[in-house]
Amino acid sequence: MNFLAHIYLSGSNDEIKIGNFIADGVKGNSYQKYKPDIQTGILMHRDIDYFTDNHSISAESRNRIHEIYGKHSGIAIDIFYDHFLAKYWNDFSKESLRSYVYHFYFLALLNYSILPLRLKHAFPFMVLNNWFRMYSRVDGIENVLVRMSKFTSLPENTENAINNFKTYYSDYENEFRAFFKEIQSFISTKYKIDFNEK
Repeated sequence: MNFLAHIYLSGSNDEIKIGNFIADGVKGNSYQKYKPDIQTGILMHRDIDYFTDNHSISAESRNRIHEIYGKHSGIAIDIFYDHFLAKYWNDFSKESLRSYVYHFYFLALLNYSILPLRLKHAFPFMVLNNWFRMYSRVDGIENVLVRMSKFTSLPENTENAINNFKTYYSDYENEFRAFFKEIQSFISTKYKIDFNEK
């Protein structure tokens, strides 16, 4: 799961959202220095990553793009899945994607001082280019992959990845829908988040 899904799966608690957002930059037990709900968000993020990395459905998606990204295939699939979450946002939330995204940008700005350094560098570009809303378009996914290759270990192989995404679009969509139901159920059970209220 990429940024949008991590934040969505956090439920309505803003501090859990921030914890989920910063988690990749928080190593080991250093999460314990944060407020309790931010700690929860960090631990939730780790649970989401573990669940995703070890699930058979997401593995099918990763295998389809493995020739292009190798061990980094999971990063691309996280972005592909965020595309479908953004595209079908109204199936998952009563709040518009536009409103949801701008609320989160403001929330992240209020918490800018605790963002890990890499996120501090990336965040202005996220806002300026409106990454989260960009996810809903295929050309937006292309732009995100290019930018991710600059900020992460993802190799620059965007053209081949987008061709793969377009070719197997319906397969990725079906896998996302099946997988997202399962990860919602997992998070709902473990963290008592009611996605039916969204």
